[in-house]
Amino acid sequence: MQVVFAGVSDSLVSENPFTPKASVVRYWNKEIRREIPKTHFLLSKVSPLTAVDSASFSRLAAQNDIGSRLPSFCSAAKLFCFPDLSPILEKHSRDVKFAVYAIKNFTNYGTDRLGGVDSFKNYSENKNVVVDSFRRYSRDSAGHKEQFSNYASESNVVDQSFNTYAAEATGGSGDFKNYNNEVNNPNLRFTSYADDSNAHGHTFTKYTEDANAGNGQSFTSYGKNGNGIPNDFSSYGEGANVVGSGFSGYGESANGANDSFTSYGSESNGQQNTFKSYGDGGNAAVDSFSSYRDDANVGDDSFRSYAKNSNGEKVDFTNYGQTFNEGTDKFTGYGKGAEGQSIGFKIYGRNNTFKDYSKKGITFSRYNESSSETAQVSSVVNKWVEPGKFFRERMLKQGTVMPMPDIKDKMPERSFLPRSIVSKLPFSSSKIDELKRIFWAGDNSTLETLMLDALKECERAPSPGETKRCVGSVEDMIDFATSVLGRNVEVRTTENVKGSKLNIKIGTVRGINGGKVTKSVSCHQSLYPYLLYYCHSVPKVRVYEADILDPNSKEKINHGVAICHLDTSSWSRNHGAFSALGSGPGQIEVCHWIFENDMTWTIADSY
Repeated sequence: MQVVFAGVSDSLVSENPFTPKASVVRYWNKEIRREIPKTHFLLSKVSPLTAVDSASFSRLAAQNDIGSRLPSFCSAAKLFCFPDLSPILEKHSRDVKFAVYAIKNFTNYGTDRLGGVDSFKNYSENKNVVVDSFRRYSRDSAGHKEQFSNYASESNVVDQSFNTYAAEATGGSGDFKNYNNEVNNPNLRFTSYADDSNAHGHTFTKYTEDANAGNGQSFTSYGKNGNGIPNDFSSYGEGANVVGSGFSGYGESANGANDSFTSYGSESNGQQNTFKSYGDGGNAAVDSFSSYRDDANVGDDSFRSYAKNSNGEKVDFTNYGQTFNEGTDKFTGYGKGAEGQSIGFKIYGRNNTFKDYSKKGITFSRYNESSSETAQVSSVVNKWVEPGKFFRERMLKQGTVMPMPDIKDKMPERSFLPRSIVSKLPFSSSKIDELKRIFWAGDNSTLETLMLDALKECERAPSPGETKRCVGSVEDMIDFATSVLGRNVEVRTTENVKGSKLNIKIGTVRGINGGKVTKSVSCHQSLYPYLLYYCHSVPKVRVYEADILDPNSKEKINHGVAICHLDTSSWSRNHGAFSALGSGPGQIEVCHWIFENDMTWTIADSY
C-alpha cells in the first residue's frame, strides 16, 4: 500500500502505512483537506520510528516502563537525552592535555597529585549537549595546576559539576579562561570547591561571557575553611542574558582569602546574583567588587549575611551596579557582628535596600539613590537586542537594506513523538518525579530544571486574548491550529538561515491574506526531551512573505516569513522590542522574522 502526501516538493512520500509519518500524512489529509505546498519541513520533524519500534515503545509507555529502554528509545526516536556517565577511578601520574575532548566523568582524578599541569583546551567545544563531572579532582594535591581554556565554548545545554574539587589542596592554581563562552542554557555547579585548601588560587576570566539563559552558576561551600586562597573573577558573565549566579557559604571561615570581582556581570541583561553567607566567620579577608554589573540592564543582587561575624574583613565596592536601567540590590545582615571590618561603597548604583546592616566600619561615597535618569539609556539601549531582531512594518518594502538577526535554531535537534506514545506519557509539573524516572533525570539536575521550566510555561495562564497549547505531536499541532483558524490553513517558516547576522536586501514582498489584518497561530520550540512546541493564537497581525537578497549581488538567498504584531498594548514595557525600537506598549507595531524551525499557521490564501 502506498500513501501519498500531495504538495511535498516535487516528489511522492511513500511509507509503510503503520509508520508515524504515514499516520501524520493520513491525519493531515483528513483534517486539512487541502494540498499545501512546501510543507516538507514539518514532515521532517515527524518521529523516525519504524512501525515495529513505534508499536513496541507505545506498549512500554502504556505500561509506564519506557524508561527501562531509554537509551534505545532516545536513539531510535531522535530525542534529547543526557548521556549516562559512569565514574572513572583511574589516577594519572604525568601531565595531561585534553584537547578536542568531550563528555566525561573525572572522579578521583589527580588525587594526591604532586605538581604537574592538566590542560583542558577546546574541551567540549561546539558540542550540543555537554555533561561533565569533576568529582574529587585534584584532592589533596600539592602544587597542581589546572587550566580550563575555551572549555565548552559555543555549546548548547552545558552541565558541569565540580564537587570537592581541589579540596585540601596545597599551592597550585586553577585557571578558567573563556570557560563556557557564548553557551546556551549553562548550569554550572561548584560544590565544596577548594574546601580546606591552602593557597590554591583560582582565576575566572571571561567565564560564561555572552551566555544565554540557563540556571547560571552555583558556588556552594566554595573555599570554606581555606587558607590564603586568592580568587579572581574577571569579565565573569559579561554581556550575559538572564544568567544567575549563587554564592552560598563562599569563603566561610576562611583565613586571609582574597577575592576580586572585576567587570563581573557588566553589560549583562537581567542577571541575578545571590551572595548568601559569603565570607561568614572569615579572618582578614579582602573582597573587591570593581565595575560589578556596570552598564547592566535591570538585574537583581542579594547579599544576605555577607561577612557576618568576620574578623578584619575588607570589602570595596567601586562602580558597583551602575545599571542604565534600574536593578534591585538587597543587603540583609551584611557585616553584622563583624569586628574591625572596612566596607566602602564608592560610586555605587541605584535602588538598593540595606536591612539589618552593620552601622560601623561602613563608608558611602557618591552613592546614587534610585533615579529616573534616562540620558545614559539612549547610548546603550540596544546593547542586549540583536540588530534586526525587531523592526517596524515599514521596513518590509522592496529595496530596504536591513540587518538580519541570527535566526539559526540553537536548540538540540529532536523529533516529535507519535501521538500513540506521547499521549501515554505524563505531562505536568506535578508529575515531575515520574518524568525524572522516565528520562533518567537526577535530583536538581539540568534536565529536571529544563523539563520543569517547559512544563510551567505550558501551564501558565494565557495572556489576555491569548489561546495557547503545548504540543508534542504533529497531530496535536494540527488540532490546535484548525481549532483556531478552521481547516483551510497553511503553515509557513523561513526557508533557510542564509543572511543571518548580515545585512540583507528585501526583494519581492507579499502580504498573506492580501495583507489584511488577520490572526495566526505561531509555534515556538520549548527545550524538552522530545520536540515540544508552545503554540498560541496571535490576534491582530499581518503576515508577510519576502524574498531575501544579498545586498551586493542582488541574488536571492532566502525566502523569509515575517509577522507584524499590531497590538502591543499587553506587552511588558521591558520587552526587548521597545528597547530596540524605542516607544512602549501599545504605541507601535512590532515585526520579527520567523526563525528556523519555528512556524506560523494562517488561513490559506485563495489563488
